[in-house]
Amino acid sequence: MSKKFVLALDQGTTSSRSILFNQEGKIVAVAQREFKQHYPQPGWVEHDPMGIWESQLSTAKEVLAKAKASPADIAAIGITNQRETTVVWDRKTGAPVYNAIVWQCRRTTDTCEKIQAQGLAAEFKRRTGLVVDAYFSGTKVKWILEHGNGLRDRAARGELCFGTIDSWLLYKLTGVHATDYSNASRTMIFNIHDRQWDSTLLKHLDIPQEILPQAMPSSYVYGTTSVLGGDIPVASLIGDQQSALFGQAAFNLNECKNTYGTGCFLLMNTGERPVESKNGLLTTIAWGLDDKVYYALEGSVFVGGAVIQWLRDGLKLIASASESESVAQEVSDTAGVYIVPAFVGLGAPYWDMRARGLITGLTRGASRAHIVRAALESIAFQSADVVRTMETDTSGRIPQLRVDGGAAANNLLLQTQADLLGSPVVRGQTLETTALGAAFLAGLATGFWPNQDAIRSIWQVDRIFEPSWTPEKRQTALAGWEDAIRRTKSM
Repeated sequence: MSKKFVLALDQGTTSSRSILFNQEGKIVAVAQREFKQHYPQPGWVEHDPMGIWESQLSTAKEVLAKAKASPADIAAIGITNQRETTVVWDRKTGAPVYNAIVWQCRRTTDTCEKIQAQGLAAEFKRRTGLVVDAYFSGTKVKWILEHGNGLRDRAARGELCFGTIDSWLLYKLTGVHATDYSNASRTMIFNIHDRQWDSTLLKHLDIPQEILPQAMPSSYVYGTTSVLGGDIPVASLIGDQQSALFGQAAFNLNECKNTYGTGCFLLMNTGERPVESKNGLLTTIAWGLDDKVYYALEGSVFVGGAVIQWLRDGLKLIASASESESVAQEVSDTAGVYIVPAFVGLGAPYWDMRARGLITGLTRGASRAHIVRAALESIAFQSADVVRTMETDTSGRIPQLRVDGGAAANNLLLQTQADLLGSPVVRGQTLETTALGAAFLAGLATGFWPNQDAIRSIWQVDRIFEPSWTPEKRQTALAGWEDAIRRTKSM
């Protein structure tokens, strides 16, 4: 085969990365660039769309240079992205009309509460699989159109494009205005059952149909780009969490993964049938492939690895994220300290938009190490809440949890996760499964990999973390966490 690599563009919340994979699914080269976060008001989070594009393009060029690869060596480009983050741009010029409103942003909380007060939440959930929350794109689009001079009229005339970050990058690469089913399913205006933008929900939010991208399968040749010096097909779009599920080769019913990134996201493959949660989880589209659509149950934790960034940047308790493990290991437990990092509200299964962060259990004996350990454990506690809820929804037990993401390199975190779950936690050899999933889907669309069996054979175990706590110790720890959650919600 003349083509040697697939290029994955992994556009995240705090950085843009480009990763080259070979046919064995091994990483050949990586380039990464952080970009600026904007916080115009408390609870508001924005990105400069051009900053995202420029950082992503520069890493793509850099990774090819690192690997001494040319566009002729690249079979396809796959794009995976921070989901729900919303961009509106001019269709002719490609210029954004406003900063991207990030998935973490809480500015549309009032709008969501009005929707709930109108009794429409059940209708939104039935059609989209989502709860009504400021997390999703729909109310963000509405806000942008309401807060720019003449933007709604321009949108109705077809002069503007809305897209999540996958759409924005695709447009800049190819001029095509499209998205995939996985990203569309995160907007709160896409009907996951008939795979169409929902006219009823668009009417509720006063969003013109003309602004919307075409929704397509996740593994599909969307177009070609020449920005890297030669024509390369762009052959996959997929939201980052669904991409990680695919990258974990979790193709079978009820297989699960948890990604420890800025947030934590636990997904279960439910196959070709959407499963409705009765307990605060989301029903979402996992991916579109081979003329079929696969669904997932998802629990979203808004603040995962971001709590470690807070320790580093806000409290200055650690010099680097990697230092959190060694500092936390200076003590054997948290001495009763719990941190609930509800900096932007609580996600699944609580969905409390107005909850805010809390540290409880402090005594004179509490030290820097106790606080750092409590922050690490908060990631595992929140994920355990989601696992227990998922088991309730499916009336079954998850036998093991596959994990990935940057914080999955932290052995203490994963051991704590196994202890809280009472189930094994399995780390694969490749932590970059978000990028790998997009690469796999692009490779399938272009014949770089023949089928999913070939992909499944690539996935390998690095380490299995077995639970070590007694049931009594686990119950005590969870009771303390539940008390901290109650205090957070009552603030």
